[in-house]
Amino acid sequence: MQQGSFDQSTSRNLSNIDIEHRYRLLIETVQDYAIFMLDPSGNVTSWNPGAQRAKGYSPDEIVGRHFSVFYTDEDIAAGKPAQLLAAAASQGRVEDEGWRVRKDGSRLWANVVITAVHDQDGTLLGFAKITRDMTERRRLEELERASGASALVQQARENEQKRIARELHDDLGQQITALKMTLALHEAEMAQRVRKEGLGLLRSIREIDGQIDAMATSVRRIASDLRPPVLDDLGLEAALEWMAEGFEQRYGVFVRCETRSEPLRLNDVAAISLYRVVQEALTNVARHAQANEVLVTLSADDGHCHLRIHDDGVGLPEGTTPRTDCFGLLGMHERISQLGGVLSVDSSPGRGVTITARVPLSRIMAQG
Repeated sequence: MQQGSFDQSTSRNLSNIDIEHRYRLLIETVQDYAIFMLDPSGNVTSWNPGAQRAKGYSPDEIVGRHFSVFYTDEDIAAGKPAQLLAAAASQGRVEDEGWRVRKDGSRLWANVVITAVHDQDGTLLGFAKITRDMTERRRLEELERASGASALVQQARENEQKRIARELHDDLGQQITALKMTLALHEAEMAQRVRKEGLGLLRSIREIDGQIDAMATSVRRIASDLRPPVLDDLGLEAALEWMAEGFEQRYGVFVRCETRSEPLRLNDVAAISLYRVVQEALTNVARHAQANEVLVTLSADDGHCHLRIHDDGVGLPEGTTPRTDCFGLLGMHERISQLGGVLSVDSSPGRGVTITARVPLSRIMAQG
C-alpha cells in the first residue's frame, strides 16, 4: 500500500471516529429529550441523560428491558407498543402522542417519534426513539379549556340570574302589587261598613298590608342582587353607587365610590364581572372586616382599567396570606383572569384589606 493511500484511509477512519464521538457527545448532552435505541424486538439498548430525567430509570435499570414498560396498561392491552414498532418498520418513521408511565408510576404526556434503523443491505437493526415530555403544555391546554368552560358556565349563570330577576320583578312583583291593591280596596270597603267590634279585623288587614310591603321589598332586593337593572340601564358606575347605598343601609358601613375617568363603555361580561368582584368584596367586609368605611375606586389609564376596594377594618393577622379558596377570592380571581387581568390582595393587622384588579381596556370595552 502506498503511503498516500494509507494516510487517506487513516484520515478517513479518524474522521469517522471523530463524527461518532461528536454524535455520542450530542446525545449525552441533550437533557430535554429522551433519546435511546431499541433492538428489533423493542428492547432498550441505549439510554441518554434526557431519558433518565424524563422517565426516572437509570441505564442499569432499563437497558435490556422491553420499551412497553413506558406504556399504560390500557395501551399494552390494546397492543399499542407492537403496533408502533410495526408501523415504524414498514413506513420508516411513526409519530405518536399520549400518556406514558414513569418509573415511579406517575404519568407524563409525551410526543414520541420512532425511526427504523437499517444497515446498507436494508436489514432492520433496530429503532431510534425520541420522546419529549409535553406534560406542562398538556396541563396548560387543559387549564385553558377549563377556564373557557368556566367562563361559559359563569355567563350561563349570569343569563339565568338575569332571567329569574326579570321574572321576579315582572311576574311576582306585579302579583304582589295587585294583591296589595285588592287588599287596600277591601280595607276601604270594610272601614265604611263594619261596626266597632270589627275594628280588630281591620287592624289585622292593615298588618297583612304591611307584610305585603315587606315582601315586595324583599322581592325587589333579591331580584336586584341577582341582576341589578341599573347595571344594564345606566352602566357600571351607577350600579356601584346603587350597591354602595344599599350596603350602607343594610349594614351601617359607609361606602364611598370614586370614578376617576370618563364613564367606561364596557361590554356585558366585563360590567357584570367587575360588579361581582365589588359585590363579593363588600360581602367579605360585612362578614369579617368590622370596618367603618369602604372606598371603591374605578379608574382608567395607560390602556388599563383599575378597580380598587379598600376597607379600614381589622385586616388579616400578621403573617397570614389570603388563600384563593377563602372569602370568595377564587371567584374574584377567575372573573378577572377571564378578562385578561390580574387581581391582588394586600392586608396587614389593623389596616384593613385592599383588593386591586387591573384589566386591559382592549378586552373589556363594548364594540361599536
